[in-house]
Amino acid sequence: MVAVTPGRRRRPAGCAAGHHHQHQQQRLLAVAARLAAAKPAATTEAAVYGGGGGGCCLEFLDCVLRAMGVATPAEIMPPADFRWATRPMRRRRRGGSSSPRDREPRDGRIAANGASAAASLYTMRGNKGVNQDAMLVWENFCSKEDTIFCGVFDGHGPYGHLVSKRVRDLLPIKLSANLGRDGHKETSTSIVTSSMTEGGGTERMDRDTETPLGTEENGEYPEMFAALRTSLLRAFYVMDRDLKFHKTIDSVFSGTTAVTVIKQGHDLLIGNLGDSRAVLGTRDEYDQFFAVQLTVDLKPTIPSEAARIRERSGRIFSLPDEPDVARVWLPKYNMPGLAMARAFGDFCLKDYGLTSMPDVSYHRITEKDEFVVLATDGVWDVLSNAEVVSIVSQAKSEASAARFVVESAQRAWRTRFPTSKIDDCAVVCLFLNTDARNKPPGSGIKDLANAIELGGGNLS
Repeated sequence: MVAVTPGRRRRPAGCAAGHHHQHQQQRLLAVAARLAAAKPAATTEAAVYGGGGGGCCLEFLDCVLRAMGVATPAEIMPPADFRWATRPMRRRRRGGSSSPRDREPRDGRIAANGASAAASLYTMRGNKGVNQDAMLVWENFCSKEDTIFCGVFDGHGPYGHLVSKRVRDLLPIKLSANLGRDGHKETSTSIVTSSMTEGGGTERMDRDTETPLGTEENGEYPEMFAALRTSLLRAFYVMDRDLKFHKTIDSVFSGTTAVTVIKQGHDLLIGNLGDSRAVLGTRDEYDQFFAVQLTVDLKPTIPSEAARIRERSGRIFSLPDEPDVARVWLPKYNMPGLAMARAFGDFCLKDYGLTSMPDVSYHRITEKDEFVVLATDGVWDVLSNAEVVSIVSQAKSEASAARFVVESAQRAWRTRFPTSKIDDCAVVCLFLNTDARNKPPGSGIKDLANAIELGGGNLS
């Protein structure tokens, strides 16, 4: 009896040599034909059989074939049967195209250090290891020329760099799909709330401030805000479920923050998850720059966040060497110690108060508003809102503004915390176009919703 290795099929006796010969024969035939194609001849047949300018090479191959006991091309098949092999080979580039034109975003997306007509973005790795920050600027979002999606994402945990990039790449696509869903205007936020409960989220919608950010002077949101807020909530929920069931990214102890902005005309829709931040740079009545924080850092120190976490048996306390940093822990184990109350991923805590539901707000752009800065906490831990706005306003150009902020933050880390490891930094500076000032409040968001509904929200 002949032993057979488990898991492998044993070939019948006498077939191995035949298969090997046939394989070698096919390879040599392809080489011969492509050598002929490399040097033009009068006809394809002439090149393959030695005519024209490529005969010397093919004669050598013919001798090799005969010495190996393999039939020559002329003895196997007529020329018409293997003309397919004479097609020239296309060389594949490794690591993407090296052409500057190919590196340009073809659909308006920029996810690396650079700039566009409306924004600049820059990220720099700290000295904690791999850069876990990600960022994105997507112009012509949802095929609308005056619509821009931008966001920054701060990963954490062993696979935080994978989670942040996954969210960066997929969240805007899911958002566009949700905005284009039929009948999204009639969908109430309670549906999203109940669906999030199934995924381990909170059972109620929490607002983190008594007065919502970015409201109109009469205290009302534009007409379409409720529908678009529902679409944004659904997109965040679906994104979190994607991470939960992803086969190769382990998000049990890894996650990411997200702060996103959709600019449509003079309307800004802001979604925030975690402790990254969006800050508006605007001017006062004396034409001097000042900062307006558009988001709330969703940390466990916020009373409403702490109440939700403790209600679900999660624990909140600080480490002795970091008394000012409140962290979220499992009920019976001192892990993982997450320094935020909301995040994508981190599924070990999703049953204990952590949620992926974003805080959504609206801001109407005025003639005094100049830019919005989105940045991860590597910037805000060492620079104040006013300092960042001042840095951007003093940048030599809009294209270099984000890099100027990141480099300033890196210097601040070395100066203020010389013994600490520098955190990763990612910044997006979105410059606000205030040329068209005659649109009524909320019209931009309404146009965006209608356009996506008609177009189906497809992005290719």
